[in-house]
Amino acid sequence: YGDHRDLHLSLRRQRQMCIRDSYNLPVSKNFLVTNSKEVKKAFNVIGGDKWVMKTQVHAGGRGKVGGVKLIDNIEDGIKFANQWIGKRLISKQTDAKGQPVSVVMIEPCIEIEKELYLSAVVDRSAKAISIIASGEGGVNIEEVAETNPEKIFYEKIDLMIGPQPYQARRLSEALHLDAQQSKEFWNLFKNLVKMFVDCDMSLVEINPLIITSEGHLHCLDAKVNLDSNALFRHSNLANMRDLSQEDPQESEASNHDLSYVSLDGNIGCMVNGAGLAMGTMDTIKFYGGEPANFLDVGGAATKERVAKAFKIILNDPKVKVILVNIFGGIVRCDLIAEGIIAAVKETELVIPIVVRLEGNNSKLGSDMLQKSSLAIESDNDLENAVSYTHLRAHETREDRGCRRMG
Repeated sequence: YGDHRDLHLSLRRQRQMCIRDSYNLPVSKNFLVTNSKEVKKAFNVIGGDKWVMKTQVHAGGRGKVGGVKLIDNIEDGIKFANQWIGKRLISKQTDAKGQPVSVVMIEPCIEIEKELYLSAVVDRSAKAISIIASGEGGVNIEEVAETNPEKIFYEKIDLMIGPQPYQARRLSEALHLDAQQSKEFWNLFKNLVKMFVDCDMSLVEINPLIITSEGHLHCLDAKVNLDSNALFRHSNLANMRDLSQEDPQESEASNHDLSYVSLDGNIGCMVNGAGLAMGTMDTIKFYGGEPANFLDVGGAATKERVAKAFKIILNDPKVKVILVNIFGGIVRCDLIAEGIIAAVKETELVIPIVVRLEGNNSKLGSDMLQKSSLAIESDNDLENAVSYTHLRAHETREDRGCRRMG
């Protein structure tokens, strides 16, 4: 097992180095450890006498809860690894359970002269890449935008012509960089845009981008979002996916081409179409209910996908009732009804289910549900269906027994 794990980590490091070397971005040499026994080896490989250890989780705010720490001896490094690996980190950007820590990154300590902020994001309104920079690095950029918007600077990158030197110069002047730093910033600026486009990214946030004590620019920490619809073009990036950081139900849904997001309510939702799903959740909220999930089975939902969607919803112990809202446009409502009946039988569903069908073959679908002899309530009026769903979500077990006997 150890050999396979070492190979996995070796490949992971090679991929990171490949990305770094391909775009010539100034980032720290780093080493990933999965247990405290690897800490001493990491310190020896990196060198120096001070290191920074960072828990690797998909959430910010790590430093404020002790998930990032400056270390100056091996004993403290081993203690940090033992403290976090195998535990869960809870910050203001996680839920109450937190995120599991399975990997800690170790990198050399770098003396900081000044902290800056630099990011690239898709600007759909301008049909461009927006580069955002600020001299206020290392803090929440949203707070800076609210309290000191004049300290944030923007450049729009026209994808037809790419990043231009004059844009880098304007940002360099705004950040008060000297001549050498401005030259470094131009290289960072153009390479950042190239990486953003080449890798189909939707966000790159370098925070902080620092000026070192030697006067050089350095990317000290970063957050990257990838366009999941483009991952089929980037197997090297897709292989870096860490499923331990994802909701198991969301991961399972994505494997079956279902769009699923866990929420905190008790009304499970299954809808076809993202817009209809949002509208359904708004209606649930309007009637005082709380959706347990966002689940879009897609416009071409099949019986098999509907059955899988039911199973995913039922994996959430908070769900007390399921609302199905289907508009038969591309998909036929009778096929959805067939999938619902099959799923209820297969999963031996014991919680209430309310179905609203509208559109192509909705009458046929409703008739199939009524003739199924299963405990499925059908109502083609959305408001009635949602209101009834809300009532069922707050029934006691005794109420349900009386309803069945009645």
